[in-house]
Amino acid sequence: MLTRPESAEARSAAGEETAPALLEVRDVEVHFALRGGFLQRMLGRDTGSVKAVDGVSFSLRRGEVLGLVGESGSGKTTLGKAVLSLVRPTAGSVLLDGQTISTLPEHLVRPLRRRMQPVFQDPHASLNPTMTLEQAIGHPLQIHHVGSTPDQRRALVAEALERVGLVPVGRFMSKYPGELSGGQRQRASIARAIILGPDLVVADEPVSMLDMSVRAKVLQLLVDLKQELGLTYLYVTHDLATARFFCDRVAIMYLGRIVEIGATDELYRNPRHPYTRALLEAIPEPDPEHRIPRRLPRGEVPDATVPPLGCSFHPRCPDAFGPCGWESRDLRNLLEMRWAVLGPDEFRKERDVLGDLSGLSVPSLDVDVPAAPGHSGSDVATLLDWHRKSDPDEPLWKGVAQMEPGPTGVRVRFRDHADPVLTDGGAPGAAQVACHLYDRDLN
Repeated sequence: MLTRPESAEARSAAGEETAPALLEVRDVEVHFALRGGFLQRMLGRDTGSVKAVDGVSFSLRRGEVLGLVGESGSGKTTLGKAVLSLVRPTAGSVLLDGQTISTLPEHLVRPLRRRMQPVFQDPHASLNPTMTLEQAIGHPLQIHHVGSTPDQRRALVAEALERVGLVPVGRFMSKYPGELSGGQRQRASIARAIILGPDLVVADEPVSMLDMSVRAKVLQLLVDLKQELGLTYLYVTHDLATARFFCDRVAIMYLGRIVEIGATDELYRNPRHPYTRALLEAIPEPDPEHRIPRRLPRGEVPDATVPPLGCSFHPRCPDAFGPCGWESRDLRNLLEMRWAVLGPDEFRKERDVLGDLSGLSVPSLDVDVPAAPGHSGSDVATLLDWHRKSDPDEPLWKGVAQMEPGPTGVRVRFRDHADPVLTDGGAPGAAQVACHLYDRDLN
């Protein structure tokens, strides 16, 4: 049976919540430049970048477990690598015990890696297949010059193997990774992570690639090691169930940003951001007779190269309204979603009214919707107005400030948008949320 770690509330009652932060992440951005074509590179043209992490801040107290939860592409793994200095932040800073480590040269970062260790997702790829477990787990000892003799290092490896349950130790020391099961390999990876006595472990989806039968055992091992060794975890996952069990606090990430962060029990009991609610509603219900309402996000995760204006979640949000960031691309997506369900004759009738819509692919709050040859701006206005009346609950129309017909098309102006930032929940224990629904100045 899984034993849940001591809750944040219990530690708070013991006075540990006031402890200084072990890890601080301040406005961290990680952008990856796009390569582009050969000619663009030769001419030195800017080909844009992917905003994998786009301004993230949080702190992590000693002994705490913070979960980074989100869909694939949310930036959670890249953020974990930035914490470990495996990738360099484009902007912002990472501090360990008050010392900025994100700008240190590699030769100064390496000694600090004794205090920060990773556990990667894939146990099959994280161990060198040509090394025995004794060599692989003992390799960090050699790199950091821990243990003055081979016998001392062998004893430390044996102790680490015993801690992770790979016993009898003598049986496993000479084994190669290929001779182990997936669960045993992950236990070996965990042994390698703890052998240097780190303060912080960044666990990136540590149980997602394991069989269901061993996930609970490995997760319980992480809990036991936390309590025995006083570890602090940054737990990266897409699995809301394991995050609820394992984490003191949870940070929900979407398109490179944290949209909600708070105590685990409070966040699961009272999710505030529409994306958090959607994630929780997407959890399968084991009882087929128990029907629950679901409001799942529409569409796909947007392109991180050119993210939506304003709130990144607004194109998929059922609760979005005027200042959330509506723009030209949203109008094009709306038209294309409607055309996808029309019959050929209806589609042709509508599409023939409109001209080239490529201009709507450039993000803008002020855009011309052109009429096709033989049609006027009045025809385009009639079509758009019909769309609005046929679906008045469509959130996009709340963001349209004005539609002005002209001789050759319609000028659509969207409302000014604001970029949501994390704000306090207003009530004791409430999660911080980045959502305009809770901004009194906009409601």
